[in-house]
Amino acid sequence: MKSLNTLFILALLLALAITLSATSSKSEEPTSHFLSKKSGRVALTCDKSPKICHIKGSAGPVCCNNKCVNVSTDTFNCGRCGKKCSFGKICCEGKCVNPRTNEKHCGKCGNKCNAKGSCVYGLCSYA
Repeated sequence: MKSLNTLFILALLLALAITLSATSSKSEEPTSHFLSKKSGRVALTCDKSPKICHIKGSAGPVCCNNKCVNVSTDTFNCGRCGKKCSFGKICCEGKCVNPRTNEKHCGKCGNKCNAKGSCVYGLCSYA
């Protein structure tokens, strides 16, 4: 029992030493933060600079709640900022649709069923 207590105390001391060494090795000034406030620069946001949403690689061309989004496909900003699609619906072409029953977006956006088929549970039935 005495060796178990000694082992436990040793483990606690080791954990304390690791914690102290990790906190003391952090520097006060960040070394590589691009557009950091500490470096005297201000981070670009789309509310202040909406043109950054048009940059290649952006999530979308529209700024909603300080985030670049694509209102044609974003379920939380469908068609316009703040318009959320209800449970089970997805955003296709800026409209909330049910992919289990919508014949123009059956199972996913743009999956159109042919004239004879209908959309059942997200699959085009050809009967």
